Amino acid sequence: MALELVGSAPEQDDDLPLSIRGLTVSYGEKPAVFSVDVGFQPGQMTAIVGPNGAGKSTLLKAALGIVTPLSGQVRCHGRPLAEMRARIAYVPQRASVDWDFPARVLDVVLMGLYRDLGLLGRIRGQHRARAMECLARVGMEGFAARQIGQLSGGQQQRVFLARALAQGADLYLLDEPFAGVDAATEKAIITVLKDLKAEGATVVAVHHDLATVPDYFDRVFLINTTAIAEGPVSDVFTPDNLQTAYGGRLALAQMGGVAAG
Repeated sequence: MALELVGSAPEQDDDLPLSIRGLTVSYGEKPAVFSVDVGFQPGQMTAIVGPNGAGKSTLLKAALGIVTPLSGQVRCHGRPLAEMRARIAYVPQRASVDWDFPARVLDVVLMGLYRDLGLLGRIRGQHRARAMECLARVGMEGFAARQIGQLSGGQQQRVFLARALAQGADLYLLDEPFAGVDAATEKAIITVLKDLKAEGATVVAVHHDLATVPDYFDRVFLINTTAIAEGPVSDVFTPDNLQTAYGGRLALAQMGGVAAG
């Protein structure tokens, strides 16, 4: 089967939940992401995979406007990102969040409803019910009154996923959602993400565990500053492509596992 390479024709971008064209981001003189073209397919779960420092998280942040690119264009369903933010939910890296902020779990999830509430909107029973429903989906409904800083790392990650669910988006962007969480939380998160896919949502996640890519994801985007390949896991997640992405840093054991799988 022919390899499905990075990106799609620009005329097809209107059909994509997220398309990135010519994206370059630099921290200082060295680009973190250089001239990346990629389009993410609707109703699929895609892993963004590459070595440390490859630009995976930077790519997501630039796509969302959190960091400013030097060049490039990002579109959501063929429209400028600013017009489509209500359809996008973002779960940041847990390490980037100030967990000392004095907020209850329920309050954090209600933040996902701010577009419905408005800046000074009144929280009503229907909003609390929606937030509790989202907490139940991640197994955290019993922690609604707990301070967010009192939770374990895995519990905090579940709460942030619940906040994303509350937005009712159809595109979910997650930055290392499984990093530093326990096995039970990882199982809970992947179950929710697969449920979202079954409901028609698109999921794009920065991911570091090569061993779970074939089980968790439909597609993979390989990057090491520049784009390497994107397509179905069965086509793209190969020893040759991984060697291109990771070079000598890819452990032989990981390569053997991929080749054997």
